[in-house]
Amino acid sequence: MAQSRRAFLHALGATAGGACTTPLWAQGASEFVFARLRYDSGDWDYNPKVAANVLDAIMQYTTIPVQEQEVVIAADSTEIDAFPFLFMTGHKLVRFSERERQGLGRFVANGGLLFSDDCNHDVNGLYARSFESEMQRAFPGSGTLAKLPNTHAVYRTLFQFDGPPRTSHELNGWGDNVVHDYVRGIERRGRLGVIYTNQDYGCEWDYSWRNKRFRTKDNTKFAVNLAVYSMT
Repeated sequence: MAQSRRAFLHALGATAGGACTTPLWAQGASEFVFARLRYDSGDWDYNPKVAANVLDAIMQYTTIPVQEQEVVIAADSTEIDAFPFLFMTGHKLVRFSERERQGLGRFVANGGLLFSDDCNHDVNGLYARSFESEMQRAFPGSGTLAKLPNTHAVYRTLFQFDGPPRTSHELNGWGDNVVHDYVRGIERRGRLGVIYTNQDYGCEWDYSWRNKRFRTKDNTKFAVNLAVYSMT
C-alpha cells in the first residue's frame, strides 16, 4: 500500500508540472484525513457537511485512500502533525493561545496545509481581521497573507483553474458585495502552508454528497486540488 501510494503521489507531481517530494509526516501515512480545527473563540463547527462532501469527491476523482470520518483537533494538540490538511472556518472572532500559535507554526513547518475559509466573505469582517492578526503572530516575519498568483500550483494539482472558482454564496450573499478574484496565503520554504479565502467555500460545499448528482457542475473540484496539494 505504501509503495503504490508513493508512486501515485509522484505521478501526480509529474502531471502537475514538477518534481514531487513527499513530506516527512506523509511517509508513514496511508490515507487522507479531513481534520477540522477547533478554536474556543468562534463557531469552528459551522458547515458540518463539508467533510463528507469533500471526502466523497476525493474518492471519486483520485485513488488516494481516505478516512471516512472527520477528525476535530485543537492547534495545541501534540497529534496535529499527523495530518496533512487542516480545515478552519467561522464567522466570529479568531483568537489563539501562544501554545496554539506554536502548534500551527509547527504544523506548517512540517509540511501541513491550513485552509481557512471566511464564512462572512468580508475582508473587513471580524473573522477576517482577527485571523490576519493571528497569522502575523503565529508566523512572525512571514505572516503577511499575500495574494496567490493565478498560476500557483494549487490551481493545477489535478483540475485546471485560471484562479479561485467563484461561489454562489459570494455572488448572492451578504458579505462585502465584492467578488474576490484572488485568495491569499503564506508560504514557507517554497511551499504553501496557509491558504485563506473570502469566497465562503465552506457554505458552498455544505450539502449532502448524495445530492451532488443533481448538480450540473461539481463545485467541490477545487477542494480536491487542495487535498492533492496537501498530500504531495
